[in-house]
Amino acid sequence: MDYKNHIALKLSEYIEMDVDSIERLIEIPPRTEMGDFAFPCFQLAKIMRKAPNSIAIELKEKFPREGFEKVETFGPYLNFFVDKSVFIGATIEKILKDGDSYGRTNVGEGKNVIVEYSSPNIAKPFHVGHLFTTVIGNSLYKIFKFQGYNAIGINHLGDWGTQFGKLISAYKRWGKEDALQKEPITELLRIYVKFHDEAENNPELEDEGRMYFKKLEDGDKEAVELWNRFRELSLKEFSSLYKTLNVEFDSYAGESFYSDKMDEVVKEIEDKGLLVESNGAKVVMLEEYNMPPCIIKKADGATIYATRDLAAAFYRKKTYDFYKNIYVVGKDQTLHFKQVFTTIKLMGHKWAEHCNHVDFGLVRFADKKLSTRKGDVILLDDLLNEAVAKTLDTINEKNPSLENKEEVAKKVGIGAIIFAYLKNNREKDIVFDWKEMLSFEGETGPYVQYTYARGKSILRKVEDSSEAVNYSMLSSKEEFELVKELQGFQGAIEAAVDKLQPSMVTRYVIEVAKAFNKFYNAHNILSSEDKDIKNARINLVKATLQVIENGLKLIGLDVVEKM
Repeated sequence: MDYKNHIALKLSEYIEMDVDSIERLIEIPPRTEMGDFAFPCFQLAKIMRKAPNSIAIELKEKFPREGFEKVETFGPYLNFFVDKSVFIGATIEKILKDGDSYGRTNVGEGKNVIVEYSSPNIAKPFHVGHLFTTVIGNSLYKIFKFQGYNAIGINHLGDWGTQFGKLISAYKRWGKEDALQKEPITELLRIYVKFHDEAENNPELEDEGRMYFKKLEDGDKEAVELWNRFRELSLKEFSSLYKTLNVEFDSYAGESFYSDKMDEVVKEIEDKGLLVESNGAKVVMLEEYNMPPCIIKKADGATIYATRDLAAAFYRKKTYDFYKNIYVVGKDQTLHFKQVFTTIKLMGHKWAEHCNHVDFGLVRFADKKLSTRKGDVILLDDLLNEAVAKTLDTINEKNPSLENKEEVAKKVGIGAIIFAYLKNNREKDIVFDWKEMLSFEGETGPYVQYTYARGKSILRKVEDSSEAVNYSMLSSKEEFELVKELQGFQGAIEAAVDKLQPSMVTRYVIEVAKAFNKFYNAHNILSSEDKDIKNARINLVKATLQVIENGLKLIGLDVVEKM
């Protein structure tokens, strides 16, 4: 039984509020002695013209008791205590019946949601900062799909702009063909860093870089050929990394894809009287919104990020008619997206309200800062390899005879990093701590994966039974609290969708793992002399593992059978 929905349906018979609105108001009380669900009556005060406390008492008398041990009032709250045996049986059976689909809904059916994520710059290495957007976006993409939305994952590659003029200049001056063939990204980074070092003493190089980008925009054969080569070499390297991370995209339409789609948007901005000249550049003034102008074209006529993002937004609306258009981009771009969305709104397009900037914090190693221009980067590939190596060391120390050690180390090590990125609200910065991140204790990926493996170890020792299960035997506090956590999976997913926060699912999976380990430590599951208790507990283990697996999949992690 979906208790929230059931309570909302029954309450809708007595109050003037639709079922969905009621369901959204239903809360989980902070303490178990206050009940399992609670409905606040504050919003009904104006409608019913009574005090919230009086409304709660009135609803208590009317509400049917079927499926509940009791219904009580706590001030302005109507609190519900579920019939534990009915609740436990219904929850476990639903999880076992739904399997991989438990928690899935069709709420998003017929709605297109675009998620733009990862979006690395061509010809630059994929460093640890890029992983933040990649894993947040990948998780949101999976979560929206799980809720029935038609999710479209777009890798908006940084493959256009003045930096490519600089790179072409750098390659013509200092590029080494053999190095480019052997390690393309390393060589491209070397000459890019050299360009900026040289430009500090020779500012004219910056003009040369801008000149080559203008050539690229104008379709100069040599410039286009070099750019295409840099792009193809970079994509090959990125694809290998995405495969390691189990990340996929539906589109690799980067900035260059919109190079022939910008004029139409610029013309519309101009036709609507929004485009003005400022210091030689063409801009949209946003003073009344307390923002600097949105630059559409620079003084030399070249386009800028905003021009391409505007063209991309219009293309996506026309092509996908999106319900939501989500940009998973760092918080340092907050002003940029405010300018872009406000410009679209000023152009008279209400769908600007459906464009969302999903920002996130920084990744730090002590006080080390990352800068591609200075060549001071920590490559993601190196980081992932180190995580796998450290995890393998731990496995060799604790369980040297484990089968498929390398495969397990890869899933656990890489999973540990992804989990750490998604554990807290995305706005928070990440400070790397290997000891904490790779620990098999605490709120970590290895802890959750180990919990799953522990449950699998139990199930390997029992035979499947077709006997009917008596769930009334599950009467302990640990068992009930675990089932309550399992029943909350859908709520965690809904919160993640509503707040665009994958951490809602990550935190939920942590709580499930904690509740399972409390249950595991309090009860000897396999040694119970009562067959009914044993069978009920085995099903509870199966249900828990299914929920953990479903949750981890939504944040991009694999489960492991043994550790």
